[in-house]
Amino acid sequence: MLAVISGGVGAARLLVGLQRRVVGHELVAIVNVGDDVELHGLHISPDIDTIVYTLAGEVSAERGWGLEGETWQAMDMLGRYGGHDWFSLGDRDLGTHLYRTQRLREGAPLSTVTAEISRAWGLDLTIVPVSNDPIRTMMTVAEGPEAGTEISFQDYFVRLGHQVPVSDVRFAGASASHPAEGVSAALDLAGRIVISPSNPVVSVDPVLAVPGLRDHLVRRRDRVVAVSPIVGGHALKGPAGRLMTEMGYESSAVGIARWYREICGTLIIDTVDAELAPDVEALGVNCIVTDTVMSKPGVLDSLCDLLVPPSSRSTAG
Repeated sequence: MLAVISGGVGAARLLVGLQRRVVGHELVAIVNVGDDVELHGLHISPDIDTIVYTLAGEVSAERGWGLEGETWQAMDMLGRYGGHDWFSLGDRDLGTHLYRTQRLREGAPLSTVTAEISRAWGLDLTIVPVSNDPIRTMMTVAEGPEAGTEISFQDYFVRLGHQVPVSDVRFAGASASHPAEGVSAALDLAGRIVISPSNPVVSVDPVLAVPGLRDHLVRRRDRVVAVSPIVGGHALKGPAGRLMTEMGYESSAVGIARWYREICGTLIIDTVDAELAPDVEALGVNCIVTDTVMSKPGVLDSLCDLLVPPSSRSTAG
């Protein structure tokens, strides 16, 4: 079994390659829900949806999120009325949120609804939210008109375009949450645990904030492999590098190694950071240097070959 700690876009791209190598029931994506938000009376799970749409081959190639071939008539109508239209929801995408919200109100847990949505898209791997309990990533703005104000992750990321510095990040509800069914077992039984190249501050840490899950990784540290989301000192997408700096860490492969050193035995870094390998290993983290930018031809396949132990590979892989 291969368990993958997953955020959004970076994790989704990695999972595309992994699902070609691992039998569906042996691949488990444990997904961040700190980004979840309720808008217009709907429960929206952006990271789960990005993974589902990407693995189904339906994600928007231009945006990296949402569905290909979207129309935006509902948002246009909402804007006409003066409603909050800063968080764009395509007309097709709205159907997912309507279904999820309906099922949650009927009493189904988020993990069950996620499994139903995954099956509807023809996916056979397990995609499971880290918890069925509400966890919300909250950011404290450090500067500007909203300085000192705590805002939700989506306010920070979408409404403010992740352009404001933050002084603190917390995961509201995490301390009272419980792992969704199957999450702890997957971490215990996995031959390898992969930390995807997702934002360590707001994609990976909300998963590890669920009580007991960090302990699972600490105990199985020798089986945990992370892919650095920082290449050449910068995140390929999003504010990971800036957030690391604001949280007092270096925005580099070494900073990632320091962030994960208690839970991760091996870190895969990009060839442009090869000179940092000795510094990573000085932190007690084994370092593998290879191409990691998955948009380059052939890189995804070679990266996945490193991540999937021979014992976990499907005969097709």
